Amino acid sequence: MKPVQVAVIGAGSISSCHLDSYRNNPNANIYAVCDLNGERAAKAAEAYGAAHIYTDYRELLADPGVEAVSICTWNNTHAEISIAALEAGKHVLVEKPLCRTVEEALKVQEAVEKSGKLLQVGFVRRYDANAQLLRAMADRGEFGGIYFAKASTLRRLGNPGGWFSDIERSGGGPLIDIGVHVIDLCWYMMGRPKPVTVSANTYRKLGNRSNVRNLSFYKAADYDAEHNTVEDMANALVRFENGASLLVDVSFTLHAKSDETAVKLYGEKGGFEIDPETVIVTEQNDTILNVFPQTDHKGFHFAGAFQNEIDHFVDCIRQGKQPISPVEDGVEIMKILAGIYESAAKGAEVRL
Repeated sequence: MKPVQVAVIGAGSISSCHLDSYRNNPNANIYAVCDLNGERAAKAAEAYGAAHIYTDYRELLADPGVEAVSICTWNNTHAEISIAALEAGKHVLVEKPLCRTVEEALKVQEAVEKSGKLLQVGFVRRYDANAQLLRAMADRGEFGGIYFAKASTLRRLGNPGGWFSDIERSGGGPLIDIGVHVIDLCWYMMGRPKPVTVSANTYRKLGNRSNVRNLSFYKAADYDAEHNTVEDMANALVRFENGASLLVDVSFTLHAKSDETAVKLYGEKGGFEIDPETVIVTEQNDTILNVFPQTDHKGFHFAGAFQNEIDHFVDCIRQGKQPISPVEDGVEIMKILAGIYESAAKGAEVRL
């Protein structure tokens, strides 16, 4: 079989993770790069050997040479471009979140069903080797029923500004940007139970905090400290149909001692932590044991997970199989995210 001819739409910072991984996959060829900024598209195309450059994604999708696309654009364009790509007969890998609203998510799902093409949501945390190890153990019942998960991804100073802090383009702040990773990871590890209620809070207390000195952080290409219309922090309790629950808190900016990422799940027969280090908790001989699996990386490996994600996408296209992060999961996660924002706005628990 010939390599899959892939185009990357959006040449911002996250695109390099896709481009690097496609370049490393012998079954993929980077056919084209598209970006509103022609100079940036040309620079990426030259770096990765793409023969075609576009500044309009519609022109790219009209090119019969393109078989699949990675969508690495602002959140407010995810649904629009995904639907157009599917209607053009292309396979799609769309960065998380799937889109900004449940309504958009359902339209994308409908387009997937009509097209018969593949859509993989970029829930990259699922593709980490340690996460797959733990999921396999959970599938074998080694933890019993997982009934509680707790996840934090807190930045004390880390509002990227630009489109990240513009609710019209992003759909939200830390919840939809970094919180989506740990929410999806926990939900996936729990066996994807049906969410039924959400009780949540969001806060806008600190703003961009561009006045803070001596600490550097990632800034978007269109960084503007004066524009910030997203939350600083969010927390939520999600209840599932099977009685399980998820407690989550996320922030771009918070008066915390340090940044923190922690993902912990608890089951009837054992538990495990994914962040900051993979640990399995079990019982043998009336003794509680903390087990540290011997793997290449103690915790989440960013580059490795992206490579696994891209490799999986290419394999699914070549073999005609469904991905482990299908559009249906993107819809369910969008329901949870939307429920959190709705509950916070109403100041009350909401039913999904």
